[in-house]
Amino acid sequence: MALDWDSIDVDGAIEQAADKTDEKLASKISSVSSLTDQDIMELFPEPADVKRLQELMRVVKSAEDRNTKINRIVSNAEEFSGIVLSLLSKLA
Repeated sequence: MALDWDSIDVDGAIEQAADKTDEKLASKISSVSSLTDQDIMELFPEPADVKRLQELMRVVKSAEDRNTKINRIVSNAEEFSGIVLSLLSKLA
């Protein structure tokens, strides 16, 4: 018996899986920050932004000295700029 691909909601399944992944990632980030899961989902609706936030948090939470952290952030300023802007907008 042939599978009827038209009766399968592939797009819906993909979207649902992406939403669950985004929620889990937001939960992980909120556990190491003062932001809630909801804050993260609102501030960073795109998975790529959440990944950049995770990278920025990794730098901030590292055991490196302050100057090394600053240098890492500056060297990735273009990548982190949107994340920083979103975070500061939330605080302002």
